[in-house]
Amino acid sequence: MEGTFAPMRLPREYVAYMAKQVLKRLTDAKLIQYDQAEYVNEVMTQVMLEEMGVEDHLNEEVRKILEEYDGQMREMGVAYEDMFKKVKRQLVRERNIIL
Repeated sequence: MEGTFAPMRLPREYVAYMAKQVLKRLTDAKLIQYDQAEYVNEVMTQVMLEEMGVEDHLNEEVRKILEEYDGQMREMGVAYEDMFKKVKRQLVRERNIIL
């Protein structure tokens, strides 16, 4: 697609490693404590994976919206990239999404 970037894909194993490191630092700093390390790490990994997918899903939604208005955008000479940014910003604002 013009004007868009490929989403950053990290292997699940790397995300699990990052989650483990975050938990280790929080534990070492005595900010959190827990008993079930594997369970907590799995939950943290899942949350991180879901958060990393938020922008991918949003970008896909913006693409679908712009597909509906493709003809009108061409007639008006509106650049796809500019509209992509505007629609994305509007959805982020409306949904209080933090990217």
